[in-house]
Amino acid sequence: MSKSLLSLAVTAFVLSGCSLIPDYQRPEAPVAAQYPQGPAYSSAQAPGQAAAEQGWKQFFHDPALQQLIQTALVNNRDLRVAALNIDAYAAQYRIQRADLFPAVSANGAGSRQRTPARMSQTGQSGITSQYSATLGISAYELDLFGRVRSLSEEALQKYFATEEARRSTQISLVASVANAYLTWQADKELLKLTQDTLGAFEQSFKLTSRSSEVGVASALDLSQARTSVENARVQLARYTRQVAQDENSLTLLLGTGLPANIASKPLSDDLLAEVPAGLPSDLLQRRPDIVQAEYNLKAANANIGAARAAFFPSISLTANAGTLSPDLGGLFKGGSGTWSFAPQINIPIFNAGSLRASLDYSKIQKEINVANYEKAIQTGFQEVSDGLAARETYKQQLDAQRGFVAANQDYYRLAERRYRIGVDSNLTFLDAQRQLFSAQQSLITDRLAQLTSEVNLYKALGGGWNAQTAQNEPVKEEAPTLKLF
Repeated sequence: MSKSLLSLAVTAFVLSGCSLIPDYQRPEAPVAAQYPQGPAYSSAQAPGQAAAEQGWKQFFHDPALQQLIQTALVNNRDLRVAALNIDAYAAQYRIQRADLFPAVSANGAGSRQRTPARMSQTGQSGITSQYSATLGISAYELDLFGRVRSLSEEALQKYFATEEARRSTQISLVASVANAYLTWQADKELLKLTQDTLGAFEQSFKLTSRSSEVGVASALDLSQARTSVENARVQLARYTRQVAQDENSLTLLLGTGLPANIASKPLSDDLLAEVPAGLPSDLLQRRPDIVQAEYNLKAANANIGAARAAFFPSISLTANAGTLSPDLGGLFKGGSGTWSFAPQINIPIFNAGSLRASLDYSKIQKEINVANYEKAIQTGFQEVSDGLAARETYKQQLDAQRGFVAANQDYYRLAERRYRIGVDSNLTFLDAQRQLFSAQQSLITDRLAQLTSEVNLYKALGGGWNAQTAQNEPVKEEAPTLKLF
C-alpha cells in the first residue's frame, strides 16, 4: 500500500512539471533591414546616443518646456490611469498565481437543537449539541497538465504588456506636451507678427487716405490699403483665438494650470537635440508599443497551453482534519478527532466540441496577436522613415524660406522707398507688405513643422521615457512579488 502511495506521489510530481504551452518563437520582422534611401533622406546618420537612451531633459533644451513636461508627468490623468492599470494587472497575476497553491482555511462551528417529544425516537423531548473545529483545504486542483500554470503565465505576460503600455503612454505624453508647447509658441509669434503688421498696414492706410484727400492716390489705392488692414484684423482674431486654445490644450495635458511667467525661448533658437535613427531592428527593443504587442502575443501563446490542458483529466482534492464533540468543553479532549478526504477526478468525455472550439479560438487569438505585432513593427518603421524624410527636407525648406523672407524684406524696403519718393504707386508698396507678411508667416509655420517632426521622430524611436541618460538594459522578465496579505 505504501509503495502504491509513493508511486502515485512520484507520478503526480513528474506530471506537475509538464507544460502544454507551445514553444514561443518571435515572428520575423516584416520590414527591410535598412530605412529608405533617396533624395529625401540624409546620406549618412552620425553615430550617437540612441533616442531610447537619451532622456527628454537632454533632448529638449528649453527649460520652460522641461518644466511643463515634469509637471505633466506628475499630474496628467491618462498617465495616472496607466500606472494604476499596472497595479491592477499585478493584482490579477497574484490572484491567478495563488491557484498554484492549496488554500488552507480554519473553521469553527457550533449548533444546538431541541427535538420535540413526538419527533424523538425515545418519545421524550431533548436538546442536542455539536461543536467542531477543522483545518483543511477545499477543491485544490492538482496541476498535472499545466493548465493553472498556463493561465498564470498568461496573466504574467499581460502584466508585462501593461508596463509597456504605461511607458508608451508616457512617451506619447512627453511628445504631446512638446508639440502643444511648440504650437503655442508659434501661434504667439504669429500673433505678435500680425500685431506688428497690422500697425504697419494701418499706418499705410492713413498715408493713402491723406494722399486720396489731396488727389494723389486713387480710390483703388485706398480700397487696396483698406483690404490689407481688414485682412490683418482677421488674422489677428484668428491667432488670438488659437493662442487661447493652445493654452487650454496645454492645461489639459499638464493636469493643472500653466505656471506664471514662463521664460520661453524663441522658435529660432536651438531647442532640440538630434538623435540618430539606428537600424529598424532596434525598434523591437526600444519601442514600448512593439514590446507590448509581443507580450500580448506571449500571453495568447500561453493561453493555448491552458486550452490544450482542458482535454485531459483534472483532479481536485478536498481534505480536512479537526475535532468534533457534543459539548464545547470536550472539543479538544482525546478521542474527539475527525478527518475527511474527498478526491475528485473529472474526465471530459463528450462536450459537443466545446473544448476543440476553445482550442481553435486560442490559436486564432494568437494569430491575431501575431498580426498586431507585425503591424506595430510596420507602423514604427513607417513613422521613423517619415521622420527621417522630414528631417532632411525641412532643413532644405527652411533654408529656402529664410532666403525668401530676406528677398521679400529687400523688396519691401525698395518698394517703400520708391513709394515715398513718388516713383511707384501705392499698389506696389502694398503688394510688398503683403508678400513680406505671408513669407514671415510661412517661415514660422515651417519652423514649427520642422520642430514637431523632430519631436515625432524622437517619439517614434522610443525616446521620452527617462528623464536622465540611462543605459539600455534588456527587459527583465521578473514576476511581480507575490503578496499574501
